[in-house]
Amino acid sequence: MKKQIQRISAVALFAASGAIAQEKLPQLGKDPIEKVIAAMTDDEKASFLMGTGMPGYEGITPTPGKNEGPIPGAAGLTYEIKRLGIPAIVLADGPAGLRIKPIRENDSKTYYCTAFPVGTALASTWNLPLIESVGKAMGQETKEYGVDVLLAPALNIHRNPLCGRNFEYYSEDPVVAGKTAAAVVNGIESNGVGTSVKHFAANNQEDNRLGVNAHVSERAMREIYLRGFETVVKESQPWTIMSSYNLVDGVYTSARKDLLTDILRDEWGYKGMVMTDWFGGFDGFETITKGSSDVVAQIAAGNDLLMPGIPAQKAALLEAMKSGKLSKADVDRNIKRNLELVLESPTMKKYKFSNTPNLKANAQITRDAAAEGIVLLKNDKNALPYTAKDKSISVFGVTSYNFISGGTGSGNVNEAYTISLLDGLNNAGYKIDGDLKTAYVPYVKKFDAEEVARKEKEGVMFLANRLTELEISADVLAKKATETEVAIITIGRNAGEGADRKVDNDFNLAADETKLLDAVTQAFHAKGKKVIVILNIGGVIETVSWKDKVDAILLAWQPGQEGGNSVADVFSGKVNPSGKLTMTWPVKYADTPSAKNFPGTPANKPKDVTYEEGVYVGYRYFNTFDVKTSYEFGFGKSYTTFEYSNLKLDTKQFYDHVTVSITVKNTGKTDGKEVVEFYLSAPNKSIDKPKFELKAFAKTKSLKPGESQTLTATIRAKDLASFLESKSAWVAEKGEYVVSVGASSTDIRQKATFTLAKELTVEKTHKSFALSSPINELRASK
Repeated sequence: MKKQIQRISAVALFAASGAIAQEKLPQLGKDPIEKVIAAMTDDEKASFLMGTGMPGYEGITPTPGKNEGPIPGAAGLTYEIKRLGIPAIVLADGPAGLRIKPIRENDSKTYYCTAFPVGTALASTWNLPLIESVGKAMGQETKEYGVDVLLAPALNIHRNPLCGRNFEYYSEDPVVAGKTAAAVVNGIESNGVGTSVKHFAANNQEDNRLGVNAHVSERAMREIYLRGFETVVKESQPWTIMSSYNLVDGVYTSARKDLLTDILRDEWGYKGMVMTDWFGGFDGFETITKGSSDVVAQIAAGNDLLMPGIPAQKAALLEAMKSGKLSKADVDRNIKRNLELVLESPTMKKYKFSNTPNLKANAQITRDAAAEGIVLLKNDKNALPYTAKDKSISVFGVTSYNFISGGTGSGNVNEAYTISLLDGLNNAGYKIDGDLKTAYVPYVKKFDAEEVARKEKEGVMFLANRLTELEISADVLAKKATETEVAIITIGRNAGEGADRKVDNDFNLAADETKLLDAVTQAFHAKGKKVIVILNIGGVIETVSWKDKVDAILLAWQPGQEGGNSVADVFSGKVNPSGKLTMTWPVKYADTPSAKNFPGTPANKPKDVTYEEGVYVGYRYFNTFDVKTSYEFGFGKSYTTFEYSNLKLDTKQFYDHVTVSITVKNTGKTDGKEVVEFYLSAPNKSIDKPKFELKAFAKTKSLKPGESQTLTATIRAKDLASFLESKSAWVAEKGEYVVSVGASSTDIRQKATFTLAKELTVEKTHKSFALSSPINELRASK
């Protein structure tokens, strides 16, 4: 919604329907949208402030025979007012690609969508143009399948590695999260369809997600949990933003004026509309049939659309409008924003969608993006790339034969196929041991059929089970160690909305996985042969207890439908890995700064969670407090090496901005790309601060051996500042600032300094997020 002129002129489309004569519209104000609003009845207004329910569902239960709407599998519709020429527009999930129903009754056609790499995989590329190209492909499918708004991207912070939806989210760092999400939005919306940036805000867990009350300081909210959303708003102006389920200090985010109006609109300049998450404002799905959410508070706060909408909410809206509890000004303001959304939509513009997006081209896009997001965690003695295609490979692990393309829930995609690791290796010309394939395939197929049947029954709230590893006898292992040249073990994990992960048998390896890993490594190492682990996972797992046992580790994430081909591209050396971690991998779960207060209390159904770690999330904690990690934020190896040199600042005295430049040279023997990370350390006399924070990043082109490239980054005033609650302002302290440029958060290659002569108040803000009781926040200095 970037063109006000286009919005206003489009209002004529309402009258053009012939349903209402132009001369009968009240002549109120200069904005034609106001004329349409004035022509609405109260009943129509109440209906237009909410959706029309979940198509194909009764509440949250899949209901055969229930009207599925114009696009089966879509998440919801806005309200149609035929007499005013206002159509219903279609909203559908999700973050890894469009999620609609692929098979329809009495229809021989199929409607499969591309499963793109999950959020963690996409962000691990650190390649914004590539990420935008993925967004463009997502948007093209969205438009050609008749959907107006894609309910994506999701950019909540990785506060804790157990969050069930971390696979959808990008990072523990708001710069990475915000820049990645902005690229996705710009790509999707370049097609003339909308996005819904979610979940705004502090939605960092799944356990009791509708009813958990997050206690967060204003500083932590603004510096960590809101900063990425601010970047998206300012760099992409998304059509819509989705408020989150949770409460923040006793008030639902969908009913917080400080969040949805004071900050989002007044401070950041947001121009679009806000919708709730599905059934946002209810204290648990079980309460949906017992009444309404607080619609007065939600509408007044600036939450424009209640999704998916239930009859009790309409009744509450009508009563509040009649009694005056809900002002006409608030109602009409929100309706105007919803109308502006409808006006921008392909449906309003009568776009004739084809139902034939370019799935073949998009498959190549997802293959390339997934390969660039793969992170090489270990590569002892150049175990990779592996190029001996004339010798057989032993492929172990159930996930090798049933690759996980993406997570569950609304972040899932109904794709036509998934290339397994086995498929990818075969396609790349490798010889795969047949005996192991004969043992694994039927075992995996039986389990997969059971999971598909359960998924059909449970719908969007389906959570995947883990298949126990197949036991391989010592005799078979000895035989394979003799007959084949190398072993691959794939470890898989899946998660999704509705539940958080667990420490045992999830973050930590299960006993059957450890047994397999130990047995394979012992057998193959006894023959002088190597073992390579592929991690087909959506989030962080424990690695310290086993990583020294294997020769190489490829972190493939959940890489979308072409995942097996993407892994084979890196495995073979066709693609040099250039992905880097966007989150810290701790030595053990207990080292995570939020571990002691996640998911909150009581543990079985948390009602309250306190963010005692404050701003010390991820590397901000580990680096400041010198806590050892398994793999640090920003880490990722390559098949080549890079040298950093010639760090320059365009000024030693800060006035408005500082431009940083550094030269990167490929000093190895293989073409490759390098991610460069720009960190800033600030004076900390007035407020406690992390050791340093990421302020920018850049990625080289593919550099040939011996080739160099100079990369630049700009550090602006707000990058220097911390949020001071006492002043309701972003303040940069006077003194010396250190720019650290590195290949990871601990692999700093060069440093330079500049000075700010006097304290600078960068931005004044509204006082927000008042706490009912103080938080004993973690501090680096006492």
